[in-house]
Amino acid sequence: MRIAVIGAGAVGGAVAALLAGAGHEVEVTARGAHLDAIRERGIRLRGAWGEAIAAVTAAERLSAPAELVIVTTKAQDAVAAITDNLAFVGDSPMLVVQNGLDGIANARAAAPGARVVGGLAMFAASYLSPGEVTITTPNPTFIGGDDDAAAREFERVLSPVLPVRRIDDFASAQWTKLLINQVNALPAVTGLSVQEVISHSGLRRVLVQSMREGVLAGHALGVRFAKLGGLGDASLSAFARAPYWAAQQLPLLMRRRMGAVPNPGSTLQSIRRDQPSEIDYLNGAVVAAGERGGVATPINALIVRLVHEVESSKAFVVPEVVVARAATAS
Repeated sequence: MRIAVIGAGAVGGAVAALLAGAGHEVEVTARGAHLDAIRERGIRLRGAWGEAIAAVTAAERLSAPAELVIVTTKAQDAVAAITDNLAFVGDSPMLVVQNGLDGIANARAAAPGARVVGGLAMFAASYLSPGEVTITTPNPTFIGGDDDAAAREFERVLSPVLPVRRIDDFASAQWTKLLINQVNALPAVTGLSVQEVISHSGLRRVLVQSMREGVLAGHALGVRFAKLGGLGDASLSAFARAPYWAAQQLPLLMRRRMGAVPNPGSTLQSIRRDQPSEIDYLNGAVVAAGERGGVATPINALIVRLVHEVESSKAFVVPEVVVARAATAS
């Protein structure tokens, strides 16, 4: 089957390599040194799903129509990337694997003829060197949306190469993933791995505060968090009400599940590549939800500001400064 992967970064590169290894004809879009490396050597996949080098067709834009389209760009790049490749997207089924809450809606606006469903990649992947992707945590990918036939087709094609699960209430699952993605921001601010952030007592408290704001903002809008990655509405509701000594067990559990391989988080990876992060679609989405629901989100607002400061200054912030600024923000 001819499959296009628009945005072959960490997640897209991993999916493309696995599909090519299974015999599919895969074309990916990429840029710069990453594109050059893929053209020269293919995509090198390593880590929890084994090691392989996958030969794929690669260019800045697609060169031919595809039977299936998978969009794995950062949230802020999706509309432009789909528009740039619209001639070869057509009405093919499209899977948007993306953080944030608006991926499906934005893709449908950019490609009105496409049959769009959403994906949530729960596996942790790092793309730190051109042409190379490392899987550090091999969790499933969840697929859902209101086009059942398209969702079934992606499940059929992807299931032989990576763990895939269908989810009925995809919008609620996006909210749960948004809470899980809270672990991405503080590594981008400090330059530490996710595990190091959670191990730092002060940063762990800031993380708990930001996650609690996310739960309260979602509930204010009537969200019931779907069961995802061991979290659901009941557990997150209890987390939001619990005393801190109990609430901190959630990020500590997340750290244990990540294992020993340092996980930089996707936002820090963008910072290290000197690319704009998607923080406005992560913690920024919590701030926007809080504004709509009348819930204060000062810690998430601070984190958004801190990430943008790091993007501008090219300098990380020491944990003690982050903790001090959080104390005054809340």
